Amino acid sequence: MPPNYSRKKKSHDRFFDDDSTKRRKVAADEDQDAEIDSDSDEDGFFDSKDEPEQVEEVENADETRKRIAKDYLKKFQESARKEKELRDEDDYEGSDEDDEGARDSLIAQKMIKEQQEESGRIRKAIASRIELGGDGGFENLVKHKQCVTAVALSDDDLKGFSASKDGGIVQWDVESGKCEKYKWPSDSVLKSHGLKAPQGSAKKQSRQTLTLAASSDGRYLATGGLDRHIHIWDTRTREHLQAFPGHRGPVSSLVFREGSTELFSGSFDRTVKIWNVEDRTYMNTLFGHQSEVLSIDCLRKERVLAAGRDRSMQLFKVHEESRLVFRAPASSLECCCFVNNDEFLSGSDDGSIELWGAVRKKPIHILKNAHALLTDSKKSDQKDSEILPNSNLENGHHHPENHHCSSVYSWVSAVTVCRNTDLAASGAGNGFVRLWAIENEAKDIKPLHNVPLVGFVNSLAFAKSARFLVAGVGQLVTETSKC
Repeated sequence: MPPNYSRKKKSHDRFFDDDSTKRRKVAADEDQDAEIDSDSDEDGFFDSKDEPEQVEEVENADETRKRIAKDYLKKFQESARKEKELRDEDDYEGSDEDDEGARDSLIAQKMIKEQQEESGRIRKAIASRIELGGDGGFENLVKHKQCVTAVALSDDDLKGFSASKDGGIVQWDVESGKCEKYKWPSDSVLKSHGLKAPQGSAKKQSRQTLTLAASSDGRYLATGGLDRHIHIWDTRTREHLQAFPGHRGPVSSLVFREGSTELFSGSFDRTVKIWNVEDRTYMNTLFGHQSEVLSIDCLRKERVLAAGRDRSMQLFKVHEESRLVFRAPASSLECCCFVNNDEFLSGSDDGSIELWGAVRKKPIHILKNAHALLTDSKKSDQKDSEILPNSNLENGHHHPENHHCSSVYSWVSAVTVCRNTDLAASGAGNGFVRLWAIENEAKDIKPLHNVPLVGFVNSLAFAKSARFLVAGVGQLVTETSKC
């Protein structure tokens, strides 16, 4: 019985005199009325004017935001306190007011900096400090039976994932290289998880995997390929959880929205679909491309960037139900990625890399022949960074006899950016992965390093810390280069 029960005045209503009467709860606050701890008042014994019914409070949207903000602020306060203790534990002497003021200032600075980095307003200038570790090349990390089509990294840079045309999906430790394979369940289990029978030109199920993506929280891995389904895996147990049908063509690209379990999928059926992996539900379909969607990317905002063979790159703003269309001079855009919320990179089949801005429909800067092949007689004379009169940058000597730009090996098949930095990388089939610096003020792209790599680069993934770069190539291996 609560301690203040005796202070409450007992009701004289005759229905409370019986032994079987239902007991009343007394609130902790003296201002609150007593509440009956019983089932609903079926007989109308209690007058609502005298005994107001207390309804269980439900947290509304404003209260939810306030609670999240308090938790967020508490995290920063704790971080700032620890930093200040480490900095001043030996010789700092001051008043409590000075301590509190310095801590609040540090919290404000950290919150502003993190918000600016997440929104893409500022970029860490690390490209100029990048140096290649070891022998300056890639290390063979994982072998697959057939071509490696996609690679991805966990948010903490500790685990990597790779997929192959043979259907093999491998999870590996970045430091040790220890591998663990994902096992496909039986057909009956796949059907129970949502797999549909082959449709259209597909005569049988195929496990050839073309793309994969890992969620920010590290719980889910999504894969897609020729069977036109998106497969969801649990990264902790490596078990198959769900198969999402819906696409009418091979699934070519996947990406999770940062900080969520919302998944975007691009397909040869010219659409981009949205899924909620946590709830195992389909959400929406985005239309606009007139040909196959080859590459998609997404940051924290609910906006997805998609490039395709229709010579266009499209930015879908999901909430606004609108899209921006960017036309490329190349015949096909092979890949794309966000630099920040307002700038993007794309790679083309003519060997160019384009830098785009959200407010212009044409590229801000075009880097021509980014992976051009040179003749053997001229390779020893190769120079990096020659500026052409039209302000485009070209690798090596800009003599026509030196280049084989129309070769398939010069197609830019993969581009990636180290998040919130000015460091980018691109891959093709010319024997190099190239590192670039994205100039913020000049709005152009400067060459940094050539990293030798034999094979056609199908996928690239930067570590969030910028310590290393992972490449999936068509030479049956996954390789990593330390920066």
